[in-house]
Amino acid sequence: MRTTQIEPEPTRPSLMRRMLAMLVLVIAAVIAIKLVIGLVTTIFWIAIGLAVALAVLWALKTLVW
Repeated sequence: MRTTQIEPEPTRPSLMRRMLAMLVLVIAAVIAIKLVIGLVTTIFWIAIGLAVALAVLWALKTLVW
């Protein structure tokens, strides 16, 4: 005699849990975007600072040495 067990269908999370999960994803995405923008901005300002320092050294070399 063969007996088969019917597996119950998985239940979906409640609407509130899904909304909370979506909110967590949105917050994580916003934080990640802000971090990336901050990193790019930092690299940009470091490059500007280096360019200014090199320009000053070049100008001093040209005028003084």
